[in-house]
Amino acid sequence: MSTTTAIRSLPLTRSLRGSAQTAVSRGEPLVVMTSLAGCVYCDVVRQHHLGPMVQAGQVHAVQLDIQDRTGLIQDFSGQQVSPADLARRWKARFAPTVLFFDAEGRELAERLVGVAVPDFYGEYLDARLVQARARLR
Repeated sequence: MSTTTAIRSLPLTRSLRGSAQTAVSRGEPLVVMTSLAGCVYCDVVRQHHLGPMVQAGQVHAVQLDIQDRTGLIQDFSGQQVSPADLARRWKARFAPTVLFFDAEGRELAERLVGVAVPDFYGEYLDARLVQARARLR
């Protein structure tokens, strides 16, 4: 059993543009996870994959609640939109969906939708990160 603290949440962002610029300045894509309250698979991705990677400084990741229609964040073009509107725009209907962006908001790798095979999720995530990093360079 791990002695590390469970990661209950990934960082939130007020600006996707700013978060992406920070990530890209470090040579990393911005990783965005769509999430829902009470989503067991979202917890798996946070606690066992993205959360530990964020804590180790391996990725720059944020999460968005796809049901949040009242909060506003800056999108990649500088417009204020709700997380729910962004999820709809991205056609990210399932949680978790993990997306990989450059500073202009272009997707750099195939998104991960849901957790079809939990035992292999880490490998799928690693492969997408390799692809996104290569396209970023």
